[in-house]
Amino acid sequence: MAEPEVASTDSEAVPTPENSTPLDDASPLEEHVPSIDTPTLAPTSPESRLSRNPSFSGSSSTYQEDWDSNFPPLDRLTVLELLDNFTLPQQLEKLQKGISAQTEKVRKSREAFNTKSRQARERMVDEWRRRVPSAEEQLDRYRKRMRNSVDKLGKRWNDTKAITLREKISFIFGVMNIFVSGYLIGGWPEYMHWWYTIQILYFMPIRFYTYHKRGYHYFLADLCYFVNFLLLLSVWVFPKSKRLFTAVYCLAFGNNAVAIIMWRNSLVFHSFDKVTSLFIHIMPCATLHCIVHLISPEHQASRFPAIYTIKHSPAGSPTAYANVLSMLAWSTIPYAIWQLSYYFFITVRRRDKIAAGRPTSFTWLRQSYSKVWIGKFVLGLPEALQEPAFMFIQYAYAVLTMLPCSLWFYYRWASAGFLGVVFVWSVYNGATYYIDVFGKRFQKELEAMRKEVERWQGEHEGLVGSGGGGDHGEEKKVGLGEGISGKVLDERREGDEDGGSGLDNIPLLNDERPAAAMVTGLEVGDGGARDVARERRQGRGGV
Repeated sequence: MAEPEVASTDSEAVPTPENSTPLDDASPLEEHVPSIDTPTLAPTSPESRLSRNPSFSGSSSTYQEDWDSNFPPLDRLTVLELLDNFTLPQQLEKLQKGISAQTEKVRKSREAFNTKSRQARERMVDEWRRRVPSAEEQLDRYRKRMRNSVDKLGKRWNDTKAITLREKISFIFGVMNIFVSGYLIGGWPEYMHWWYTIQILYFMPIRFYTYHKRGYHYFLADLCYFVNFLLLLSVWVFPKSKRLFTAVYCLAFGNNAVAIIMWRNSLVFHSFDKVTSLFIHIMPCATLHCIVHLISPEHQASRFPAIYTIKHSPAGSPTAYANVLSMLAWSTIPYAIWQLSYYFFITVRRRDKIAAGRPTSFTWLRQSYSKVWIGKFVLGLPEALQEPAFMFIQYAYAVLTMLPCSLWFYYRWASAGFLGVVFVWSVYNGATYYIDVFGKRFQKELEAMRKEVERWQGEHEGLVGSGGGGDHGEEKKVGLGEGISGKVLDERREGDEDGGSGLDNIPLLNDERPAAAMVTGLEVGDGGARDVARERRQGRGGV
């Protein structure tokens, strides 16, 4: 059987009968087919390898040993192992390049951040140095602010323009009202209801306009205004109505009079608002006192028949309305009408506006008496029950104030004493307003200005102390201390005899001089009023 011919190459050995392997009869033919068809890279002996290069043939044994020691046989390698040998160095190189790029990027970002921070810090320092004024500028600013503060204080304390024309007119009318009312009560009591009517026609339109403008017009629906309206009806429209007069008398001497204490009405002549509030509460009582106790019985019977009938009716008669039960019963009816109307027309229909901040008598009392036990009791209730509780407490308060009204009606001196107590209470409230409010306000202004002086003094001393070194800085510090203490100002004042002291020589609050000189800018000496007037003229000339 002939063997198939195999194409030979330069590196392959030509098969000869000597190196050919005989076929084994016992082995099947398929085992020898791969060795025939597929060439192998198995090492061969030098005798069986043919080469065209004689030098390579001579060194084939050394090359074969190096190949066997460094590399495994190729028939044992897979394609993936071959590919891994080629791709791993490339991946390592790419990873190393990425790390180097990120490192360079972080380094550049850090350098840029440091550069921007340094530039921003330098700009901030430059801006601070440019904006911070010098010690001289700080001293000038300090003197200017002190001058303005002292000028404001002097104007408020001495300048007559601080009191407006309206307040002057209100003060005049308040004093004249007391004078005319006292004159009519003592000399002409039969004309007191005319004086009351003229005043209410003057006060009420102004009160309505001012309260509506300020958002206080819900106060105009309070009981005191309702009582004044009922009194006008009783005097001018229904003078024969005994029941209406009984209700008006009890509400005026009861709820209205005691409200001067509860609402803290005060006799402050320059405040038109406070004078009006006091008039609304006390003038109905004064008018009723005159027409009940001070006018003659003949005039009373002809002009006010209801009062004359009640006053001269025997006890137990149908017209004797001056007992406690009748007064409480007939005064409760108009009170109930007012209370229900106020609740439905103000509390219910205007609930949204009240919740938005519109004040009413209930909100004012709830805020004013929130720390009192009765206020804590009302505020401790659920919100739905606070208003009914307030209305019940208000009615109980009205009943308590109306209990002694029978005594005020029958006894002239008891009624006069009660009116005197209420009026003195309003005068006391006015005195408290003038002394405490004005005095404390002025004291607070002085204290605030003193603190401002101390703050500026500390700042300037710190600036001058940290300004320059050596003798120059020491001279600045001494000069500033003398200026703050007022020594330099006194020296300038002594040297300036013709032009006056001027605004720059206003003494400071820590100056060791009398209070009058500190406020008005004058040196108070022993020369009397003439020297004081001369100093004031000089001060004005300097300005």
